[in-house]
Amino acid sequence: MYNILSKKQLSENVFRIDIAAPHIARARKAGQFVIVSVDEDAGERIPLTIAGADSKRGTIRLIFQRVGKATAQMADLQEGDSLGYAAGPLGRPTHIEQFGTVVCVGGGIGIAPLLPIAEALKEAGNTLISILGARTKELLILEEEFQALSDELIVVTDDGSRGRKALVTEPLKEICLRRPKPDLAIAIGPTIMMKFCCETTRPLEIPTQVSLNTIMVDGTGMCGGCRVEVGGQTKFVCVDGPEFDGHLVNFDQMMKRMSAYKDLEQRAYENYKKQHPCKIGLDKRGSE
Repeated sequence: MYNILSKKQLSENVFRIDIAAPHIARARKAGQFVIVSVDEDAGERIPLTIAGADSKRGTIRLIFQRVGKATAQMADLQEGDSLGYAAGPLGRPTHIEQFGTVVCVGGGIGIAPLLPIAEALKEAGNTLISILGARTKELLILEEEFQALSDELIVVTDDGSRGRKALVTEPLKEICLRRPKPDLAIAIGPTIMMKFCCETTRPLEIPTQVSLNTIMVDGTGMCGGCRVEVGGQTKFVCVDGPEFDGHLVNFDQMMKRMSAYKDLEQRAYENYKKQHPCKIGLDKRGSE
């Protein structure tokens, strides 16, 4: 069992938990993830990027969005409760070196997995420009953490309630047109956002890495559910990724595959809400 040592609600449907997982905390590197489940012997297994770790305390930090049954169950857990299962660290770590100037673009919940990567890049001596985007200011997360970390921070929202009223691709293009241009771009967020970030950097020949969050079951490459096409070849996100050259990813195919179970997922979520009407959407407490 993996005890929840702290929990905080970051926005209406985004939660942060620190869980006791000493072996994972010691081994984890930026960009890696875990497979977790609320129940030890049953229940959906979902991949979550390790948003931070404390090897001395033996804890890892997970940030997740309540969008389906499994994440709704996790959102209902409180400090002192436990996750039944956590396997990791999984996936290939982010390649970190001193590139020069790196643009980190995070959209929505994708800001969470971007944070440990940005921290590692900054520690390696890179100049860090961060672009954070969300639909509204209420959905923006980790702004303070990126403000402290970045040499330059740009915040955009769809409705203009925080920062500029724009999509992340607008400031990304402006930065890419600077001279000298950035040495690397990293984009993490909704699939459509990552696709258009890559289309923005492609004509300017700026290397761009993306971190993919596909359908995943075992996290070891056995089920094949996470397969994507990269450079015309089939890759498995769990063992070959989760990070890939964004200019080579077939995003259109990926989006079609990710919609395969949407009806079933929505039905399971609605059934769970009917069974737990007092919790879903009402957990505003949160704690450090």
